[in-house]
Amino acid sequence: MLRTLGLTSCLILILTIGAKGQDNLFPFWVPWDSAPTGVADMSVLLHRPAGKFGHVHVGQDGHFYVGAQRIRFWGVNMTANACFQQKANAPKVAMRLAKAGVNVVRFHHMDAPWSNPSLINYAAGGSRTLNTDALDRLDYFFAELKKLGVYANINLVVHRLFSSRDGLPQEIDSVTDMKDQHVIGFFYQPMMELQKEYARLVLTHRNPYTGLTYAQDPAVAFVEINNENGLIHGFLGGVTDRIPAVFRADLQRQWNEWLIAKYGNTQNLRQAWGERSEPLGNEMLTNGNYTNGLNGWILEQHAGAVATATQSTDAPSGYTRSVRIQVTQPGTQSWHVQWAQPGLTVEGGRLYTLSFWAKASTTRNIIATVTMAHDPWLALDGWNTVSLSTQWRRYEFVFVVSQSDNNARVLFTNMGTQTGTYWITGVSLRPGGTLRVLPPDQNLETKSVANVLRSNWGSTPEAIQKDWLRFLWDREARYWTEMRDYLKSTLGVRALVTGTIVGCTTPNLMATMDLVDTHSYWQHPEFPGGSWDSSNWYIRNISMVNERGGTLAGLATKRVLGKPHTLSEYNHPAPNTYTSEGLILSAAYGLLQDWDAVYFYTYAHRNDNLDARKITGFFDIDQHPTQWIAMVAAAAMFLRGDVAPAQKQVVVSLNKEQEVQALRSSWAWRLVDGADAGLRGEMGLLHRLAVAVEGQSVPADALRPEQVNVNTSRFVSDTGQLVWDLTTAGRGVVTLSAPRSKAVVGFGGGRTFDLGDGVRVEPGNTRQNGFGVITLTVKQGTLSTNPTQTVQMLITATGYVQNTNWGWEELGDNRVTVRNNWGSAPSLVEGIPARITLPMPASMVQAWALDSRGARKTRLPISSDSTGRAVVQIGPQYQTLWYEVTAQVRRPVNPR
Repeated sequence: MLRTLGLTSCLILILTIGAKGQDNLFPFWVPWDSAPTGVADMSVLLHRPAGKFGHVHVGQDGHFYVGAQRIRFWGVNMTANACFQQKANAPKVAMRLAKAGVNVVRFHHMDAPWSNPSLINYAAGGSRTLNTDALDRLDYFFAELKKLGVYANINLVVHRLFSSRDGLPQEIDSVTDMKDQHVIGFFYQPMMELQKEYARLVLTHRNPYTGLTYAQDPAVAFVEINNENGLIHGFLGGVTDRIPAVFRADLQRQWNEWLIAKYGNTQNLRQAWGERSEPLGNEMLTNGNYTNGLNGWILEQHAGAVATATQSTDAPSGYTRSVRIQVTQPGTQSWHVQWAQPGLTVEGGRLYTLSFWAKASTTRNIIATVTMAHDPWLALDGWNTVSLSTQWRRYEFVFVVSQSDNNARVLFTNMGTQTGTYWITGVSLRPGGTLRVLPPDQNLETKSVANVLRSNWGSTPEAIQKDWLRFLWDREARYWTEMRDYLKSTLGVRALVTGTIVGCTTPNLMATMDLVDTHSYWQHPEFPGGSWDSSNWYIRNISMVNERGGTLAGLATKRVLGKPHTLSEYNHPAPNTYTSEGLILSAAYGLLQDWDAVYFYTYAHRNDNLDARKITGFFDIDQHPTQWIAMVAAAAMFLRGDVAPAQKQVVVSLNKEQEVQALRSSWAWRLVDGADAGLRGEMGLLHRLAVAVEGQSVPADALRPEQVNVNTSRFVSDTGQLVWDLTTAGRGVVTLSAPRSKAVVGFGGGRTFDLGDGVRVEPGNTRQNGFGVITLTVKQGTLSTNPTQTVQMLITATGYVQNTNWGWEELGDNRVTVRNNWGSAPSLVEGIPARITLPMPASMVQAWALDSRGARKTRLPISSDSTGRAVVQIGPQYQTLWYEVTAQVRRPVNPR
């Protein structure tokens, strides 16, 4: 059955085999139970066991150390079921990870009720007892990882389901979204105590296979308190509006206590919040009653939306006419149908009263506001949500205009995404009015000042917005501090502790933790129908190298000066056919930014079907052939620090009050970061970026944002090792030229790249407009025209990938899906052709195509260029994604 994802007028092309068919592809997968061997074995970069040199700590330079040596972490997530590997499989999975260069595992979603098993024994009733079988599996897997040099990151609150059986009020059972439940835990003490109890059960448990508790074990590098959540995040997502009354009442109690501490009494509060009254002035609008037709008013229709505006005799008592706006074809954005009167002059800081009557054909919301009638179309009084019913009702908003404007407009919007009919009349805008900040029945003396609602945010005065955000900020800070101190002081946790990611909280809030964490995905799946609907989703199948830094640029603006910076979830999700670029780019630019850890999400969600031999979903990389091959080269690069940190850094100040101001116009999944203080992500392609939080000074030698020119299409890092080149439209290329790691990432087909040290790469044509990811990793020796020791190199070459006969559909605008038809094994890949010139004489060089395990399988011929340098040619004829090259030093033979 043809599905359109709720979009109209779009041509959908369904290709049941693949985007470009299965021609010229070959099967390739890396066996689940066979670790990389030979040149592809990067376990030499790990120290065994994990914790050999003591607990991970933060050095004076703001980076991770074990003993006296700096350590970087290259990791994967183990999600839900995958945390609890079967004992027969655990040693093999651990070895596979270690030999791929993974030195940290983030144990994620262990508490989820849908995990099989879950660390929580939900069958026992409630969520307060651990599952002994799951715990035993976790203990054993952890011990196997530890032996091989793989550290652990233990997540506490991720997807736990609380219930009244835990001793909470009955109303908690009506909160079916677990992330909403966790927002309550930021201010509701009984739920915080349950979180402490779970932390105690897990972290003070003694692992029988190591003899240590998780709190004591030096192989536990990190503990994360609460995944992707925060109180401000919850408010901005509307959670505090919709939670049950018993929890809202507790938040209101704390809100009133906070206000009492700040203002003392209601009179002071009213004064501070700007309550004022001024006589009403003259009417500013013309024809607000629509007795003169529709003169003075404008109906806007955008992006294919169709609507009509006509004079109507349907009007409330006291009026004879109204405007009837009928939307017969929606657009794709709320502003695609709007009703406005422009040409108004307003004064900044002055009080105004906007009133009108309105109704609709069905219950729905519109927005009434005063905005600029010109670019950049900013609201001058906030966005006032108006809940319409089928009966006439009068609405009034009193506000202070934020800035003067001589071409403002009264605007009715939010009518563009659904059909329906609206009636409006009696529209009035007058200077003056009475701005009441509190209803008569609310006061501090009875602690009855109501919580601020996200749904009324647009009509909430600025002073109240700021105080509410300051309150949430303080309440959230108390949560993070209390949980951190409980872990460290009460439980004796030796691991480094972090709270959640910047993006769901703020840099200043996380600056009190041991490290600052982030997450990001390039082209995350989108679900236009319902959340995580497996039959109704799409991703945009585009390459990140054609963007100005993509997600990595945005991540660079979140780093806090002097704190370790980690990226604990990152991926370019399947079925994106350019996906292997993500590992190489994140490793390279993570090093340029001098980040301390990068984890891919996720190794797997599974503890069975490990031999799938195909891509199993959006995120699992364990059986994703091009991602797993790229993983090895990226791990070597990152763990060794092959790319030099940027020589200069751009730093901006961002204190608590700046955060509060920025949060007023923020949203739940991107709260505030350095971009709100002047950083531009593209600067991170040139230099390191950081924010100086409250109490920090900007270093004297730091660059200011205005000193950095990003108006270019070719970004050369200040080290000269990385170039992000967008000079050819649609054919972006990133090149890496470091002594031990070299790469060409992107649309390099038909071009020649000099990567330094005598290395030249000439990619050939590919099925995706010349796209490919070619890496050269020097594992042993040094690139030279006359090497003094044996040189051993790993070459990887990845590109297009698909499963056999997956249900590929192209939906237009780069949107693609396979719905719930991920196809069958095996995965099919493209062989990338390239001519690679090396500095060594051809007579010294040998090369092999490697099999799926990384063992030599086919000898490659070696030719030479005009100067005698070795030339290796790779391509699809070898049906592999990786190669080994060696250069043997020939010792002179002593004469007899």
